[in-house]
Amino acid sequence: MTFKARELRSTVNDEGGLILSLEDVVLTEPGPDEIIVRVEAAPINPSDLGLLLGPADAASVRLDNSDGRLRLRLDIPAARRGGVAGRIGQSLPVGNEGAGTVIAAGDQAKDWIGRRVGMIGGGMYADLRKIKTRDALPLPEGVTAAQGAALTVNPMTALGFVETARAEGHSAIVHTAAASSLGQMLQRICAQDGVPLVNIVRSDDQVRLLKDAGATHVLNSHDEDFRTQLVDAVTETGATVAFDAIGGGSLGGDIMRAMERGAVNRMTEYSRYGSSTFKQLYVYGALDTSPMVMDRLAFGFQWSVSGWLLTPFMQKAGPETVSRMRKRVFDELTTTFATRYTRTIGLAEALEPEVLRAYERKATGEKFLIDPTFN
Repeated sequence: MTFKARELRSTVNDEGGLILSLEDVVLTEPGPDEIIVRVEAAPINPSDLGLLLGPADAASVRLDNSDGRLRLRLDIPAARRGGVAGRIGQSLPVGNEGAGTVIAAGDQAKDWIGRRVGMIGGGMYADLRKIKTRDALPLPEGVTAAQGAALTVNPMTALGFVETARAEGHSAIVHTAAASSLGQMLQRICAQDGVPLVNIVRSDDQVRLLKDAGATHVLNSHDEDFRTQLVDAVTETGATVAFDAIGGGSLGGDIMRAMERGAVNRMTEYSRYGSSTFKQLYVYGALDTSPMVMDRLAFGFQWSVSGWLLTPFMQKAGPETVSRMRKRVFDELTTTFATRYTRTIGLAEALEPEVLRAYERKATGEKFLIDPTFN
């Protein structure tokens, strides 16, 4: 028996363009340890947009149905094409995580049929997803597909930040784009675990949002005295590690400078090499695609800047730590790790230009969910 479905695909062509399309696919019978899931919910996360749109210019989007098939075309600026050279000509399925109901299963997984599961592994923007049972988690009774669709990316990332900080001996954290769904989860985790957290946002509305949620330190990066506020907050908390979703511009350098200033304020003797306190900046996003600007002489010589991704973190952390983290996510799925969606769209709707422009903005407070059963 075979199963027909649609998949949302992203393709880069050799002319410097990106094409989004709904492709018809046929799934074969599941293997012994595989299941076929009817996808009922898949969130649009910034990490999904990295594959879906890559470095394409969203303002260039236009509809193409010249041959009767629905497609969107976007232009990739010449300066950004090098980053996608390795995927030219490849039609790639999109969507990191999702949830739905098992409709078929292999010999070793027949008891999964009819169960609602959360999944991780890509290709979730589709009607159906064939996946190994090891990459799916049965959801607790009463948990909806929308609730179970975001079991991994944001919850495990937020927990991963705290685990990383603890493992490296940091006692307080700085986080940017802190009013995001992930940022709000991190705020709740740190409040529960007694970890001081400095939240950096980009508007007064976002400040109020986090303050109302109980956050102590919330700074608006657009305030004239932001850098002074940042030094004060970092000095008070003793933060020496930051997780940055912005990536470009000077914000990362501002954070490193503030951490150095806080450390220097605690020094009793002058050193021309700056403080001996080690400062770590992890970049995990690219909300700003411009180059990162850092004045390295402003934060001494004890520092590091590197990337942070969830999968390498989990591989390094090991199965025991990951299992403990996953249990916490399940236990607090509808509280600490609850995700609020502002709009649910279907697969075809995701290819409407105006809808694409809306979810591409990655606006705080706007969270899109794809439900392939819509159309």
